[in-house]
Amino acid sequence: MSFLKRSLLLLPLALLLVVSTGCRVEKEQAGEEPDVDVNVEPGKMPEYEVEGPDVEVGTEEKEITVPEVEVTQEEKTITAPDVDVQPPTDNNSPEN
Repeated sequence: MSFLKRSLLLLPLALLLVVSTGCRVEKEQAGEEPDVDVNVEPGKMPEYEVEGPDVEVGTEEKEITVPEVEVTQEEKTITAPDVDVQPPTDNNSPEN
């Protein structure tokens, strides 16, 4: 696989990593669950009878024509993305 193709495949992974680690999340207020009082009878799932097909799996030998491929590699210099991420630090947090 060429370097350019490999770079194009790794770019989405790098962007996901930047997005997932590029911020700091702090809880500002505690959450709470709502008060719910429900008295109901439990439901009932419908009953089904399912009969699947009979499947036989095996192997057999066949003669087919396949291409013969020769891969050559060479080094090239390309421009690739370079991302520097500076996550926020505690001294940049807003004052309460």
